[in-house]
Amino acid sequence: MEPSRNTFFQLLLIVSEVTLITFLDYKVAELYYSLDVFYCFPVIQAARLSALRAQLKTDTRIPALIGVISAIAWSATEAAVVWPHYPLSAVAINIVTRGITFTVLGRIVAKLWKEREYSRKDSMTDLANRLEFLERFEAERLHSERSGAPYSLLFIDIDKLKILNDNQGHHSGDLALRAMADILRECSRKQDTVSRFGGDEFVLLFSDTNEQICQTLIARIESAANNKFREQNWPISLSIGCVTETGQRRSVDEILHSADQRMYSIKKTK
Repeated sequence: MEPSRNTFFQLLLIVSEVTLITFLDYKVAELYYSLDVFYCFPVIQAARLSALRAQLKTDTRIPALIGVISAIAWSATEAAVVWPHYPLSAVAINIVTRGITFTVLGRIVAKLWKEREYSRKDSMTDLANRLEFLERFEAERLHSERSGAPYSLLFIDIDKLKILNDNQGHHSGDLALRAMADILRECSRKQDTVSRFGGDEFVLLFSDTNEQICQTLIARIESAANNKFREQNWPISLSIGCVTETGQRRSVDEILHSADQRMYSIKKTK
């Protein structure tokens, strides 16, 4: 499902939730019960959705919109119970104060979700960052030690990215980084770890992968990347260093250094 359609259905679900809460709140109000606190839930859901969509910044438009809708629904329901003995001025004031409260709540929750989601992700590409990668790498080494299954590490550098930035602008360089991230996602599996170490360097951890399979994956990545680079007229290419290991015989730093050195050896031949 496309992101825009997915967002639409999630918003539809949130609005339906507001409608259901409003209906139930109206029904129980005559019995002196209140479900008003449940209006916080759709606002929190909208804030989470907004934070995950925003990626690079906290988008507060969606939670603010849902907050205003919830404030109107709450205030209108409250007035409907005793109408016409409920002053319109009170309805207006309640809508404003509750709308502000929900908007502030949405902003805070969206910020918290954004920080939680991206504390372990690279903001440019949405890939795992160095911290997330190292934690997963340690877990994979432990799994390999127990199972005896090999794993492979790829250290990837985008060659001539600076030339692309100088000739076509940093916007093109950013597009190339995001395109590279998409290619690496498509060429990996759910259990693999794809990360950006910073700058033009990416690191991939292929779980349960021997050297032969690793070489096949490298060829697939290089083919997809070269096709994309030619299509966009980007004067860049890839240098990829690969290490296949089993267990915890070598440390994380040693394996990373080995893959990095192999990558630089390939880069020097170009």
